[in-house]
Amino acid sequence: MKKVTLAEKLAQFDSHWDPHVVADYNDNDVMVVKFAGQFPFHVHPDTDDFFYVLEGEVILDGEDGDSVTLRPGDLCVVPKGMTHRPRAVSEAKVLLIEPKGVPNTGDPATAAKKPRL
Repeated sequence: MKKVTLAEKLAQFDSHWDPHVVADYNDNDVMVVKFAGQFPFHVHPDTDDFFYVLEGEVILDGEDGDSVTLRPGDLCVVPKGMTHRPRAVSEAKVLLIEPKGVPNTGDPATAAKKPRL
């Protein structure tokens, strides 16, 4: 067993839209990331997308015009195959869980590297 303090991990970087792996859960990466501004619309054809807001406010926009606002303690799972984008007016801190090897953009050519902290 190993304790992970998310605030300590988040304090180790300042970049936005740059997920960092902090733990492994079965065949999944548990990551922290900072959002500011908006991420491009994208889709994950083979996996759901999990968002849990730690601090700040995140808006998840669906390509169909539907939006969900998440505040600290809220989570949302975007179903696989749904085109979406997260955005944050001011900095938000978020926990993500994705299967290992899944690109954060849905496209390996444009995905972040996901360094381990």
